[in-house]
Amino acid sequence: MKQVPSYKISQYFKKRSKYCVIIPVINEGERIQTQLSRMEEISQKFDVIIADGGSSDGSLDDSFLIGMHVRVKLVKTGSGKLSAQMRMALDYAVTEGYEGYIFIDGNNKDNPNAINDFAEKLAHGYDHVQGSGFLSGGVLRNTPLSRYWAIKLIHAPLISIAARYRYTDTTNGFRAYSSKFILNSGVQPFRDVFSRYELHYYLAIRAAQLGFNVIEIPVERIYPSSGKPPTKISGFSGQWLVMKTLLKACFGAFDPKEGV
Repeated sequence: MKQVPSYKISQYFKKRSKYCVIIPVINEGERIQTQLSRMEEISQKFDVIIADGGSSDGSLDDSFLIGMHVRVKLVKTGSGKLSAQMRMALDYAVTEGYEGYIFIDGNNKDNPNAINDFAEKLAHGYDHVQGSGFLSGGVLRNTPLSRYWAIKLIHAPLISIAARYRYTDTTNGFRAYSSKFILNSGVQPFRDVFSRYELHYYLAIRAAQLGFNVIEIPVERIYPSSGKPPTKISGFSGQWLVMKTLLKACFGAFDPKEGV
């Protein structure tokens, strides 16, 4: 049975594209507003779905989103964090009949122009497209050193071993999935076990394990040059949660059980 958190739907426009752009966000303030302004042209080409975790800062006002050509805002009212927002958005996107889902974070770190590249890869039959700043043509700027080396020395190598596919940037939320992959019976992403960061890691591993077409493409990710980095992962407890989740994903703890 599909497990999806409860959510509210504010739909502003009819479906206009076969791929949608999904932006998980919560209380990003000016960052999400700046990002949507940067995406205004893209938002007229691809349907944009805001997957709001329950923002209270007023940044996602209906009139503003309509002006930015956002198709729909989903507001999670059930439990869970990032992976719950992803399940919510995927549930809506599957119901609407989209053929592919392009995810981009809502904190204005990523260059949204790459959305066109993700759509092109989906159109060419790729099922999991992972954005990477480490590839030739990619850009990483002002990345916190602890994050940079954790990706290079721990996160990407472990996921690559588990997936049997070499990834270089496994924490980057800029990625895309085909409907064929998401709806495969061996994947089953609509489960309550996916609440925080689990889906990002699990889907990257599972796509390669099941023989789906996987590729990394170069993207640009720029952190602010000063101030606190825009991230929901901080402190020892946050880092420990990431490590624990990573190990569980690598050892198959989230794989569907037989008969489920």
